[in-house]
Amino acid sequence: MKSSNQAHQTILVVGGTGKTGKRVVDQLKDSGYEVRVGSRSAIPSFDWGNEKGWDACLTGVTSAYITYSPDLAMPGATDAIQAFVGLAKRRGVKRLVLLSGRGEAEAQACEAIVQESGLEWTIVRASWFNQNFSEGAFIDMVLNGAITLPAGDQVEPFVDVDDIADVAVAALTEDNHNGRIYEVTGPRLMTFADVAKDLSRATGREISFIDVPHKAFITEMENAGAPEDVVWMLDYLFATVLDGRNAHLTDGVQQALGRPPKDFATFAEEVASTGIWEER
Repeated sequence: MKSSNQAHQTILVVGGTGKTGKRVVDQLKDSGYEVRVGSRSAIPSFDWGNEKGWDACLTGVTSAYITYSPDLAMPGATDAIQAFVGLAKRRGVKRLVLLSGRGEAEAQACEAIVQESGLEWTIVRASWFNQNFSEGAFIDMVLNGAITLPAGDQVEPFVDVDDIADVAVAALTEDNHNGRIYEVTGPRLMTFADVAKDLSRATGREISFIDVPHKAFITEMENAGAPEDVVWMLDYLFATVLDGRNAHLTDGVQQALGRPPKDFATFAEEVASTGIWEER
C-alpha cells in the first residue's frame, strides 16, 4: 500500500532511459511512486527538441528530475531549461532536481534558472562517471584492452552513477534536501592510467592507457561515425573540463546520504562479475 506521500506524487524523470535516469526510475518504482518516464520512446514522448510535447509530460506532475542530453554546456541548453522550468511551474510542479556539471559555467547558468524559479529545488553536480567505461563511450576501449584518450596525467574524482541516482531519489522524495547543492565525487583522485590499472585488476587481463593528441582523438571519433552530439561532448570535456578544475574531492554523497561514495575499484569488480567486459 502506498503512503499518503507517495499516493499524491507523480514524478517525471527527464532522461529516464539514460545512465542516471533509468536508475532513478527503477528506485522510485520499487518504492511505490508513480513515475513518468521522460524519453522519446515513452508515451507521452519527451524530446528536448520538441517543446510542444512537454505539456503532456508535465501535466499532473508534482516533482521532476531533469537531465539534459548531452550536456548543459551544449549551445541552446539554457533556453531549453528556461522554457522547461517555466512550463513546469505553470503546470503546478512543486519540486525540481537538476543534474548539473561540475566546473561548467554554462551548467551553472542553468542551475540559476532552477534556483530562481520559486519552486523547491536541489542541484546535483557531477562530472566524469565510472559508468562511462561500462555503459558509455569508452566501453569498446575496455573490451579492446586500450583506453586511448587525450587525458595525459590529469586527475579526476570519478563518481559512480549509482551514487548520483541515490542522491537524486533522496532529493525527489525527502524534504531536507531542498535548497541544497550537492557536488558529488568518488572517494579518490585518479588518472586515466589509474583507471586502467583498476580495470586490469578487476578483469584479470591487461588494459592499458594510451595518451593521444586531442585533435587526433576527435578526428578519429568523427571518422568512426560517432554521433555529432557525442563528438561535441567529448571535445568539450577533454578540451575544457579536464583541465584540473575538478581535481579535488567533495563530500556531497556523504552530505546527502550519510555514507561514503563508491570507489572505482568496487565499481570495476561489480561490473567485471557481470561478464560484460569479457574479451570478444
